[in-house]
Amino acid sequence: MAEPLVPLGEIVATHGLLGWLKLNPFNPETKALATGVEVFLDQPGNQSVHELEASKPHKHQWLIKLRDLNSIDAAESYLGSTLSVAETALEVLAPGQYYHYQVIGFEVFAVSGERIGTIASTMPTAGGELYLVTGPTKEHLIPAVKEIIENVDFTERKMTINPPAGLLDL
Repeated sequence: MAEPLVPLGEIVATHGLLGWLKLNPFNPETKALATGVEVFLDQPGNQSVHELEASKPHKHQWLIKLRDLNSIDAAESYLGSTLSVAETALEVLAPGQYYHYQVIGFEVFAVSGERIGTIASTMPTAGGELYLVTGPTKEHLIPAVKEIIENVDFTERKMTINPPAGLLDL
Protein backbone atom coordinates (compact mmCIF):
# COMPACT_ATOMS: atom_id res chain seq x y z
CA MET A 1 0.00 0.00 0.00
CA ALA A 2 1.32 3.45 -0.90
CA GLU A 3 2.14 5.87 1.88
CA PRO A 4 -0.55 8.52 2.50
CA LEU A 5 0.06 11.92 0.94
CA VAL A 6 -0.60 15.14 2.85
CA PRO A 7 -1.59 18.26 0.86
CA LEU A 8 0.52 21.27 1.86
CA GLY A 9 -0.83 23.94 -0.48
CA GLU A 10 -1.78 25.07 -3.96
CA ILE A 11 0.50 26.38 -6.72
CA VAL A 12 -0.95 29.79 -7.64
CA ALA A 13 1.66 31.57 -9.76
CA THR A 14 5.12 31.48 -11.27
CA HIS A 15 7.91 33.66 -9.87
CA GLY A 16 10.63 34.95 -12.15
CA LEU A 17 11.95 33.32 -15.29
CA LEU A 18 13.86 30.35 -13.83
CA GLY A 19 11.00 28.03 -12.92
CA TRP A 20 10.18 29.17 -9.38
CA LEU A 21 6.57 28.67 -8.23
CA LYS A 22 4.42 30.45 -5.63
CA LEU A 23 2.65 28.16 -3.18
CA ASN A 24 -0.34 29.20 -1.08
CA PRO A 25 0.33 26.97 1.95
CA PHE A 26 -2.40 25.41 4.04
CA ASN A 27 0.02 25.77 6.99
CA PRO A 28 2.42 28.72 6.52
CA GLU A 29 4.66 27.45 9.36
CA THR A 30 5.30 24.06 7.76
CA LYS A 31 8.79 22.62 8.07
CA ALA A 32 8.09 19.92 5.46
CA LEU A 33 9.30 22.06 2.52
CA ALA A 34 12.99 21.25 2.96
CA THR A 35 15.59 20.89 0.23
CA GLY A 36 15.64 17.36 -1.19
CA VAL A 37 12.08 16.46 -0.14
CA GLU A 38 10.04 14.53 -2.69
CA VAL A 39 6.87 16.47 -3.55
CA PHE A 40 3.81 15.43 -5.53
CA LEU A 41 1.94 17.85 -7.79
CA ASP A 42 -1.66 16.86 -8.44
CA GLN A 43 -3.81 18.18 -11.25
CA PRO A 44 -7.06 16.63 -12.48
CA GLY A 45 -6.05 13.35 -14.09
CA ASN A 46 -2.31 13.81 -13.55
CA GLN A 47 0.17 13.43 -10.71
CA SER A 48 3.89 14.15 -11.06
CA VAL A 49 6.77 13.59 -8.65
CA HIS A 50 9.57 16.13 -8.18
CA GLU A 51 12.49 16.85 -5.88
CA LEU A 52 12.43 20.16 -4.03
CA GLU A 53 15.62 22.03 -4.95
CA ALA A 54 14.95 25.11 -2.81
CA SER A 55 12.17 26.84 -0.86
CA LYS A 56 11.74 30.02 1.12
CA PRO A 57 8.87 31.87 2.80
CA HIS A 58 7.67 34.90 0.84
CA LYS A 59 5.08 37.15 2.51
CA HIS A 60 2.15 34.77 3.24
CA GLN A 61 3.28 32.29 0.60
CA TRP A 62 6.25 30.04 -0.16
CA LEU A 63 8.52 30.24 -3.17
CA ILE A 64 9.58 26.79 -4.30
CA LYS A 65 12.02 25.58 -6.93
CA LEU A 66 11.70 22.05 -8.28
CA ARG A 67 14.91 20.40 -9.48
CA ASP A 68 13.55 19.57 -12.96
CA LEU A 69 11.87 22.95 -13.70
CA ASN A 70 14.20 25.58 -15.11
CA SER A 71 11.98 27.98 -17.05
CA ILE A 72 8.81 29.96 -16.62
CA ASP A 73 7.26 28.01 -19.51
CA ALA A 74 7.85 24.68 -17.76
CA ALA A 75 6.58 26.08 -14.45
CA GLU A 76 3.33 27.47 -15.91
CA SER A 77 2.01 23.99 -16.63
CA TYR A 78 1.78 23.34 -12.87
CA LEU A 79 -0.43 26.33 -11.99
CA GLY A 80 -3.47 25.16 -10.02
CA SER A 81 -1.72 22.00 -8.81
CA THR A 82 -2.00 20.80 -5.24
CA LEU A 83 1.43 20.15 -3.69
CA SER A 84 1.60 17.15 -1.34
CA VAL A 85 4.31 15.27 0.55
CA ALA A 86 4.45 11.79 2.02
CA GLU A 87 3.21 11.67 5.59
CA THR A 88 6.71 10.65 6.77
CA ALA A 89 8.08 14.02 5.55
CA LEU A 90 6.08 15.82 8.24
CA GLU A 91 7.66 16.87 11.49
CA VAL A 92 7.09 14.42 14.34
CA LEU A 93 4.76 16.02 16.87
CA ALA A 94 4.87 15.93 20.65
CA PRO A 95 2.44 13.64 22.48
CA GLY A 96 -1.05 15.14 22.52
CA GLN A 97 -0.50 17.13 19.32
CA TYR A 98 -1.94 16.28 15.90
CA TYR A 99 -2.14 17.63 12.39
CA HIS A 100 -5.52 19.07 11.43
CA TYR A 101 -5.87 16.78 8.40
CA GLN A 102 -5.76 13.76 10.77
CA VAL A 103 -9.20 14.54 12.24
CA ILE A 104 -11.11 14.68 8.96
CA GLY A 105 -13.93 12.17 9.24
CA PHE A 106 -14.11 12.36 13.05
CA GLU A 107 -17.55 12.61 14.66
CA VAL A 108 -18.04 15.83 16.64
CA PHE A 109 -20.05 16.00 19.86
CA ALA A 110 -20.79 18.84 22.26
CA VAL A 111 -19.83 18.31 25.92
CA SER A 112 -23.57 17.90 26.55
CA GLY A 113 -23.47 14.72 24.40
CA GLU A 114 -25.32 16.24 21.42
CA ARG A 115 -23.96 15.04 18.06
CA ILE A 116 -22.93 18.05 15.96
CA GLY A 117 -21.77 16.23 12.82
CA THR A 118 -18.67 14.99 11.01
CA ILE A 119 -15.50 16.93 10.20
CA ALA A 120 -15.62 17.23 6.41
CA SER A 121 -12.54 19.41 5.91
CA THR A 122 -10.26 22.01 7.41
CA MET A 123 -10.10 25.61 6.31
CA PRO A 124 -7.10 27.87 6.88
CA THR A 125 -7.99 31.51 7.60
CA ALA A 126 -6.06 34.57 8.70
CA GLY A 127 -7.52 34.06 12.19
CA GLY A 128 -6.59 30.39 12.42
CA GLU A 129 -7.74 26.97 11.28
CA LEU A 130 -11.45 26.12 11.11
CA TYR A 131 -13.09 22.70 10.98
CA LEU A 132 -16.03 22.40 8.57
CA VAL A 133 -18.46 20.12 10.40
CA THR A 134 -21.35 18.72 8.39
CA GLY A 135 -24.38 18.06 10.56
CA PRO A 136 -27.76 16.49 9.81
CA THR A 137 -29.37 19.81 8.85
CA LYS A 138 -26.56 22.37 8.51
CA GLU A 139 -22.83 22.95 8.38
CA HIS A 140 -20.81 24.54 11.17
CA LEU A 141 -17.43 26.27 11.18
CA ILE A 142 -15.67 25.35 14.42
CA PRO A 143 -12.46 27.21 15.32
CA ALA A 144 -9.63 24.73 15.98
CA VAL A 145 -8.58 26.28 19.28
CA LYS A 146 -7.98 24.75 22.70
CA GLU A 147 -10.67 27.01 24.20
CA ILE A 148 -13.30 25.10 22.20
CA ILE A 149 -11.78 21.66 21.54
CA GLU A 150 -12.18 19.71 24.78
CA ASN A 151 -10.96 16.29 23.68
CA VAL A 152 -9.77 14.44 20.58
CA ASP A 153 -10.03 10.65 20.76
CA PHE A 154 -8.10 8.97 17.94
CA THR A 155 -9.20 5.49 18.99
CA GLU A 156 -12.91 6.30 18.67
CA ARG A 157 -12.36 8.94 15.93
CA LYS A 158 -14.32 11.41 18.03
CA MET A 159 -13.90 15.08 18.97
CA THR A 160 -15.67 16.74 21.88
CA ILE A 161 -16.18 20.50 21.79
CA ASN A 162 -17.39 23.09 24.26
CA PRO A 163 -18.89 25.68 21.91
CA PRO A 164 -19.47 29.20 23.20
CA ALA A 165 -23.07 30.38 23.24
CA GLY A 166 -24.37 31.03 19.73
CA LEU A 167 -21.54 29.33 17.78
CA LEU A 168 -23.75 26.49 16.58
CA ASP A 169 -26.54 28.93 15.66
CA LEU A 170 -24.45 30.71 13.00
